[in-house]
Amino acid sequence: MCGLAGMLRPGGAEAMLLQQVVSAMTQAIAYRGPDGVGFWCDGAAGIALGHRRLAIIDLSQQGAQPMASASGRYHVVYNGEIYNYRDLRHRLEAERPRQWHGGSDTEVLLAAIEDWGLEAALQAANGMFAIALWDVRERRLILARDRFGQKPMLYGWSGRDFLFGSELGALAACPGFAAPLEPAAVDLLLRYGHVPAPWSIRAGIRKLPPGCLLELDANSIAPGQLPEPRRWWSAVAVAEAGLATPYRGSQQDATEELDALLRDAVRLCMVADVPLGAFLSGGIDSSVVVAQMQAVAREQGGPPARSFSIGFNEDRFDEAQHARAVAAHLGTDHTELYVGEAEALAVVPQLGKLFDEPFADASQIPTYLVSKLARGAVTVSLSGDGGDELFGGYSRYALARRLGALAESLPQPLLGLGLNAIEALPPGWLNRLRPMLGDRLHKLAMVLRSGNTRGIYRRLMQQSMADNAGSSDLRDRPQDWPALDDPRQMMMLLDAQTYLPDDILVKLDRASMAVGLESRVPLLDHRLYEFAWRLPAAWKFGEAGALPAGGKSILRRVLHRHVPPALVERPKMGFGVPLDRWLAGPLRDWAEALLNPVALAQSGLLDVAAIRHQWQQQLSGERRWPHALWCVLMFQAWRANQSAAALRP
Repeated sequence: MCGLAGMLRPGGAEAMLLQQVVSAMTQAIAYRGPDGVGFWCDGAAGIALGHRRLAIIDLSQQGAQPMASASGRYHVVYNGEIYNYRDLRHRLEAERPRQWHGGSDTEVLLAAIEDWGLEAALQAANGMFAIALWDVRERRLILARDRFGQKPMLYGWSGRDFLFGSELGALAACPGFAAPLEPAAVDLLLRYGHVPAPWSIRAGIRKLPPGCLLELDANSIAPGQLPEPRRWWSAVAVAEAGLATPYRGSQQDATEELDALLRDAVRLCMVADVPLGAFLSGGIDSSVVVAQMQAVAREQGGPPARSFSIGFNEDRFDEAQHARAVAAHLGTDHTELYVGEAEALAVVPQLGKLFDEPFADASQIPTYLVSKLARGAVTVSLSGDGGDELFGGYSRYALARRLGALAESLPQPLLGLGLNAIEALPPGWLNRLRPMLGDRLHKLAMVLRSGNTRGIYRRLMQQSMADNAGSSDLRDRPQDWPALDDPRQMMMLLDAQTYLPDDILVKLDRASMAVGLESRVPLLDHRLYEFAWRLPAAWKFGEAGALPAGGKSILRRVLHRHVPPALVERPKMGFGVPLDRWLAGPLRDWAEALLNPVALAQSGLLDVAAIRHQWQQQLSGERRWPHALWCVLMFQAWRANQSAAALRP
């Protein structure tokens, strides 16, 4: 796991100048790779590659990047890990004798690209990666990103220079970089709480979508030209293939097979030359990962797996007690830290700097804190992310289907009358009868106005209820949605293409890399994804009257082979913070400074009156808008950090 940066100036440039620029770019993301720095430049070709290293596999200089292939045709910098590199190495050795210089996965990746071609090498690779590859012979630059988008890649033109890197800050460090805010990206941020690919917050700068390649021919490319990315892997194609070839065995057979697949996925993610552990919340996903990790540790005769969790003194948000019980049952070497409110709140002013563009999923705070805790003892930590998108764990899948059926079954005049009646009731008055009752009823009314399951899903995904025709994401284009009979499967596939890469994985990458920790996600092994899409929907979402019931049914069955149901079967909590209370209390002054009319008007992109109205309603208790306001606050905090950075010498 590392950070990469680079530039291509068609027509060539002085090598020393190229290295100076890329040195500044890599320095901007030094925290991603504290163990080393490297550069490679070809002035005649106008290409420069830079790398910051977090040493995980082959800690020697033989594992350092940039790295050249054996023939010298290819030079690469990449961020991530190829977990099955040992198997690929054996395959390459079986095809012809070769001399290896070290034991890194980077060298194996280059050998596979030379012998098999880039796309075949990527198809064979099991891992997470963002790759920048320079083909010396063809004078061609290729950017590639892993199947699910676990590792980031941004790119775009700055004058006559094509820039690329792991984070926006790397591109912005290039002298002369000046990209205004992208209004469409701001709209999407306020709607969804993140900026989805291919957008970035800066106009002209794009994110490479998951499972895609971008190729630039230095012989013919002109400044400003951006070729369209092309797919080398498709989540939709895999889902459609799985549905076309359904699993034919029994549910017990599938549970056995899934258990074995999970074990192998975790085993691969445990390949490292540094200490590693896992995040443990005590929920289904993290518990199944840690259970498999402990099983592998026992198989290999090594020490117990290390697990890490944080706790909060507020019961609604504290999962540490559940994690402790799971860890005790499994026998892991468990580290737990209870975080006081002051410590959690201290992270908030740093968020504009920790994330390279505005990001408004408030679980970023505990994710950063648990990453910081783990980094005190290990360099790699496994995470349970991905289980909801693969096995139907989000409650909104069932909720959207039920509400959609209700909206479609009622006569529209009757439905309209009922919604009008709800909206006529003051939410503040209802909140006094029962906390949050008015806010929930008014949100329910807005959701039901969508009229069908697809519209309701969109509304449930939004932080803001306002739509803007000037911006577009896959979630905003129902005509492009997969044509699946089961709406829950459709929503799950949409989340795998949007919410997972653009929110969940961004949060995990930025929060962990901010402290120099590599995070790995074994549930996103592509073999698990392929297997999950062959299973009947009922085995994921649960069958009426069957146990275990609810989302991730078959994943629960696997977990119950390792952990008693009583330790893990409880309502889903999420990884949240008391945002509503914080905004009205300890964060009020910080928020007011960012939400005052003058500050809000500076970007020219915000509806100042509407935001001020929401803020006043939030403070008075008339209506609560914590998540919508958090989107604005993260945008404002990011802008403030950008302004402060511009003033630094």
